[in-house]
Formats: sequence, C-alpha cells, structure tokens
Amino acid sequence: MRVLLVGGGGREHALALGLADDPSVEMLVAAPGNPGIASVAELREVDTADPAAVAALAVELRAELVVIGPEAPLVAGVADAVRAKGIAVFGPSAEAARLEGSKTFAKEIMTAAGVPTARAHTCTDPQSAADALDDFGPPYVVKNDGLAAGKGVVVTDDRAIALEHARECGRVVIEEYLSGPEVSLFVVTDGEAAVPLLPAQDFKRVGDGDTGPNTGGMGAYAPLPWAPPDLVDEVMTDVVHPTLAQMRHRGIPFTGLLYVGLALTAAGPRVIEFNARFGDPETQVVLALLETPLAGLLHAAATGTLAAHPPLRWRDGAAVTVVVAAEGYPAKPRTGDVITGADRAGVIHAGTRRDADGTLRSAGGRVLCGTATGPDLAAARDAAYALVRGIELAGAHHRSDIAAAAVESRIAVPD
Repeated sequence: MRVLLVGGGGREHALALGLADDPSVEMLVAAPGNPGIASVAELREVDTADPAAVAALAVELRAELVVIGPEAPLVAGVADAVRAKGIAVFGPSAEAARLEGSKTFAKEIMTAAGVPTARAHTCTDPQSAADALDDFGPPYVVKNDGLAAGKGVVVTDDRAIALEHARECGRVVIEEYLSGPEVSLFVVTDGEAAVPLLPAQDFKRVGDGDTGPNTGGMGAYAPLPWAPPDLVDEVMTDVVHPTLAQMRHRGIPFTGLLYVGLALTAAGPRVIEFNARFGDPETQVVLALLETPLAGLLHAAATGTLAAHPPLRWRDGAAVTVVVAAEGYPAKPRTGDVITGADRAGVIHAGTRRDADGTLRSAGGRVLCGTATGPDLAAARDAAYALVRGIELAGAHHRSDIAAAAVESRIAVPD
C-alpha cells in the first residue's frame, strides 16, 4: 500500500511509526513530516491547509491511502479534495470535522443525539458571557468556539480570568464544570461501523498536580487500571453510535477518528468534547500498544469496510509518554535551541527541525515525547522518564507526575 501521511507533529510521528510497521505498506511519505518521521518515511513539503496542494501530491505519489493527522487540514476540507480524486482518505469531511471545529455545533449534535454532556451556553458578547458564568458558578469553564491547538479552554475559579478569556476569544461556549477523572477514547469509524481503541488519560495542565494553564497535553498513559470494566461499552452505546447516527441523519456521515473526551462523574460518563482526529499525546501510548497492523485498519475505515475488519489485537502491559516542552511553553515558547539525546527508540519528535549540518533544534512548544512500554504501568512510567532524563534541551520543562496517581491507586470514579 502506498500511504501519504499529512502533518508533522508528535501525533504524526507516532502514526508514522505504526504505519511503517505495517507489512502492507510499501511506500510511506509524510508531508511535511519532521526529523523523527524522516527515519521511517520520505518527507515532502506541502501546505497542509491547502486542499488542492495536498490532493495534487496524493495524485503525484499514486497514494492508495491518505491519513490526515492535524485538525486544521480537516476543517479546511483537505479530506474532501483528496476524496474527489478517487483516493481513500482517513479523516472526515470539512462538514463532519465541525464536530471539532465548532464547540457550538458539537453541542447541537450531542443534544439532538441525546448524548450525556455538560449544560452549556454559546456567548458572543461580554454580557451574555457574564450571565452564563453566573448561571453555572465556579469552577468556570470557558471554551473558544473554534480551533485553538488544545489551548482554547480556561478552567478557573477566578471570574475575571474567565471573562477575559471570553472577551479575547469573541465567541465561546461556557459550560458547567464536570467533576471526575477524565478519559480519552479513540474510535475508528467508517460512518456506520465503529471500533474503539484503548482508553487513555492525558494531562492538560502544564504543571505537576494539574496546576498552571492548559496546554496541548503534557503526557498520557494507557490502559486505565481504575476505569470501570464496562466503560467502553457504555460510551459506545450512549455516545458514539447515537452521534454517528445523528451525523448520518444530517447527511454528513463522520468517517475517520472520533475522539471522545469524557469526564467520569457521579452521574456517569459525560462528554467534555469531540475531536475529529487522533489526540496528542494519547496517540503515542495507544498506538504503542496496538498490535493490529495500523494501515489496514485505517484503510478499512476509509473504504467503508470496517465491519469486516478482524478484531483488534493489543500487546500486554502498559505505555506512558512524557512531553518535553520548550522554555516559555505554553505562553511564549522559545525555539531554535540545540537538542541532544533525542535520536533514540521511544523518543517521539513533535516540534523539532534539523539544520543542514545535522544539528537538531527545537521548533515548537511541545518539542519531544519520551514514550515507553512495560509489563505494568509502573515499569512503563520508569522507562519513559529514563528517556526524558537522557534529553538535553536548554530551559526545557516537563511534568514529573505523569501516571503517578494511577500507579499509586489514587484515582477513583465518583459514586
């Protein structure tokens, strides 16, 4: 199979490793890719937000499968342009990608489908935002209605900070706060059939103990030893299949990867958000445990044959990933610093670039991930932090508590 992977972050490096391991893949090209992806794929330059350019590259490469990693190309309609060329593509249409591109649209779909989620108001001016904050009370949850690279959400007890975020965003969704541990569930779907992957948990706050501002994610682990055994079945029944049915009813079937962000509350699982693609950094740990060949799975979803795909196979044990972030991240990350110790198995490249002389430098806020597996969560955690300790990057920072609460059995689902 000839595969084109669109994107160049940590998620795409993890996807590239999975695709390269699939024996059915005879050609793997990543556009634009990154220095880590270059070890397993040919890199090509392309404007990922230009649907025509991506479609033209897919035609030039005679690609049989195009996998779109980031959310911005999906919302821009890249999947539509590729499909128009008769090429199988893993990723939703621009209309369907509104599940991630607009928090308001996602809430409309959830309401129509009867999906359990937080009560919410869409606000477009300071007064309506103030009224919504007063309706729900603290902690205040304010979400940018559009794409924000994982940094559009503010959760705070400070009403002034919440109002300021609403003012800066312009159009926001303000929600009631959902109390309980959070879970990320990836679901591969062809619009009808749907196959869940392993649940994972990520860490959005920049600092230990879930302190500081939200980020795109500072680490993740899977599986979840504390999760209820019927969690996935419940979410598929109450959330995924009703959502897919509602999208079909509206004539905009969702195909690709449906990311379901959940809070496990005392009243049961509640949807925090939908995304239209693999989440980063959860992709790193989920794919590290997937034994089923990845390209065949994604191709089945892209061609409407997912119902006939064999059941997924998973490796025993656990996986942990820890993000190494640049100085100043998430506010003003510094770039251009030299990196050493990154060219090792298990180090996933996210925001990196390589000079002509081979020097590796930081090129983004989240720079690298140390991703490791082990026979249990404690062993995987130790191995991931060993990888991180071997990375040298001036001013870098990372959380020291990724997966610690799970290892120490300090997570409980409210009754």
